[in-house]
Amino acid sequence: MALDELDARLVELFTREPRVGMLEASRRLKVARGTVQARLDSLVRRGVIVGFGPEVEPAALGHAVTAFVTLEIRQAGGHDPVAARLAEIPEVLEVHTTTGPGDMLCRVVARTNADLQRVIDAIVDVAGVVRASTVIVLATPVPRRVLPLVRAVAAEGG
Repeated sequence: MALDELDARLVELFTREPRVGMLEASRRLKVARGTVQARLDSLVRRGVIVGFGPEVEPAALGHAVTAFVTLEIRQAGGHDPVAARLAEIPEVLEVHTTTGPGDMLCRVVARTNADLQRVIDAIVDVAGVVRASTVIVLATPVPRRVLPLVRAVAAEGG
């Protein structure tokens, strides 16, 4: 998917300030309001931009512990039923099917290390989960980010 420099600047602006209006965005980017709207609509339609919701910090909600849980699952049932049941656990923020020694990788949060045990117990109680291995996050020196990738793709010309 090709991104040009204006697309990259638009994504960067809305990433940093998701509440900026079209008129203000057009002023800052020095293009017509209609251009901003058309480009934004195109980025959404193409699946480059997938949302405009607020980013929520789990620690601010009292969930200061983050961990990654690798799951081995029974292959007979498949991934989908397990993922559906994991999605019912509020502290499970992400679930990915993976290659390697595990079948699924979950990013989870908890209030404390002791509370993490409760979350892991809920995960291993899910039908189809055979084993879980957990690593606790100590620090996040590089948080989830996409702007460097957007800039690189735009610089390559797509």
